[in-house]
Amino acid sequence: MVWGADRFVYGAAGLASNFGVSRVMIGLTVVAFGTSAPEMLVSAMAAAAGSGEMGIGNAIGSNITNVTLVLGASAVVGALGIHSRLLVREIPILFLSMAVSWWFLWDGELSRVEGLILLVGLVGMLVWLSIEGAKARSDTGRSAFDDDDIPDSLPTGKAVPLFLVGLVFLLVGSRILVWGAVELALSLGVTELVVGLTLVALGTSLPELAASVAASRRGEQDIAVGNVVGSNIFNLLGVLALPGIIAPGAVSRSVVIRDFPIMLGATLLLLFMALNERNELGPKRGITLVVAFVVYFVMLFVQPSFAGMPG
Repeated sequence: MVWGADRFVYGAAGLASNFGVSRVMIGLTVVAFGTSAPEMLVSAMAAAAGSGEMGIGNAIGSNITNVTLVLGASAVVGALGIHSRLLVREIPILFLSMAVSWWFLWDGELSRVEGLILLVGLVGMLVWLSIEGAKARSDTGRSAFDDDDIPDSLPTGKAVPLFLVGLVFLLVGSRILVWGAVELALSLGVTELVVGLTLVALGTSLPELAASVAASRRGEQDIAVGNVVGSNIFNLLGVLALPGIIAPGAVSRSVVIRDFPIMLGATLLLLFMALNERNELGPKRGITLVVAFVVYFVMLFVQPSFAGMPG
């Protein structure tokens, strides 16, 4: 699934470039979508298979994983800086997305109308970022994607097979992941929500983990942090919307009173750690985030009361 997503993005970016689409537009659409493609497809397929809670858990769990494990591991590799543009533009959008999503889930139900509103919000955000990028006439999208994902030259004859093969692997891999996760939940005696919050979220967050750690190793801190912020916005507006659109219905109360506050708390903790004299997240604080991920992950499985299951 992860390999398919990578090939899908590379082929699609090459095709778009051959058709004259600007690098900024490719970054804000094709590449930004690509890192969240596993989450979106898994949530859509889970909802279509009657496992809407797994799709919702995947969206929330992926955000928790991104902030704790992905950024934590990236900070351990190399100190991450928080760019002022992120603080002024992307991070406020992230908190606004969290507020709207939380409001929609608060009544214990995610309706089709609410799902559509989230999806429209995603489209609106992309349009706005595209306009901002056009005004700047520069690679504005660097904070949300890795330029290596956009080939400088890729013949259409190679781009099309890459795109199609990547799409097939992405679709098949996502379907297998959903099937395996449902069976795993049954065999372990845990809810599909828990599996979505943990194992599925971890699996679908691998593209962000790989991209952010690689960016950190190259010293491109803006890309490492921007990958996560952009992906988390996509998860809240795009991934979370799909269960509501495809299979609207009840939402577990534990998502609202446990997982969403943990996601919010992890994001605030990240900001608190990074907002120092250098706006930097160092290795020691990165380890703290990774430990927080491990504790959350383990607690969902070993403490039934924490996972909202009967003891």
